[in-house]
Amino acid sequence: MTGVSETVLLKKVSLAETAVNNRRGGEIRVLLSPRTTETSSGFMGMLTLRPGEYVSEHYHPYSEEFFFVSRGAVVVRINGEQELELAAGEGIVIPKNARHRVMNRGEDEAFAIFHMCPLAPRPELGHVDTEPYPGDAAEVAS
Repeated sequence: MTGVSETVLLKKVSLAETAVNNRRGGEIRVLLSPRTTETSSGFMGMLTLRPGEYVSEHYHPYSEEFFFVSRGAVVVRINGEQELELAAGEGIVIPKNARHRVMNRGEDEAFAIFHMCPLAPRPELGHVDTEPYPGDAAEVAS
């Protein structure tokens, strides 16, 4: 040990300061990311789904997704067939390249925390959609 103390710069990020993204369904807020904290290993955020809402099916070719339900319950469909219900206090890891859709079939709002790592080399490679977004599907149906 050299005896020289190194200053570590920590940045606190408030959920209230984050932008809401509801294009893919529900309310997604990315809290800790390269943009907000200059992280280089992954990112973390929060998902809110009201009853009947869902996040459209997609996959992550470079990242595993750690997904934890903090309140309410959701159903996660993997690869279009296997479904797993997650209640508050339960979580799963969604493997790289696994298509997944998250749905709230209950009567209460659901809240989940997600963490993706490692980061894709470019943002457009981090998330690949496999179905229309909920708003797009409504426009097509009308």
